[in-house]
Amino acid sequence: MRRRPDISWATAVQVKPVTLEHTVEANGASEDPLPELRFELPPSPGRLIPVRIAPPRPRISTPPSATTGNDAEKSEAPTIIPQLTPQEFAVAQQQTNESLSIAEKNLRAARGKTLSPTQTDLVSKIRGFMKDAREAAQITDWSRARSLAKKAQVLSEELASSL
Repeated sequence: MRRRPDISWATAVQVKPVTLEHTVEANGASEDPLPELRFELPPSPGRLIPVRIAPPRPRISTPPSATTGNDAEKSEAPTIIPQLTPQEFAVAQQQTNESLSIAEKNLRAARGKTLSPTQTDLVSKIRGFMKDAREAAQITDWSRARSLAKKAQVLSEELASSL
């Protein structure tokens, strides 16, 4: 437990410090509590920080030289497409087309109606998924196309239910 101060804080403002009278020595000089100290610093060098006259040159990395003439293949990232059996291929293609047609039908139902900002955002997402699904279908990545078309379908059904 903490000990309480002897002086009440209400009267603490009234306390004044006690000043000591300087005693004069027999020879008449006053006694200095701190003797005079001399600091001896070594001479400083001319400049501590070098000053630049011109700004530093930008560092430009040299582009790698193309040893092969096929630059178009280098710019595109390789796409890994899962191998589907012919039956899976046909099913994925059919499901993609069905999902896209359902999404398009639901978007047509929303056309011409006044949409809230949330619904407008949903429409833009649906169109983005549909566009990406069509692009995946063009490069015969039917598993990705099916996934994107399904997302567009689910969002379009949500939009149709909110109208």
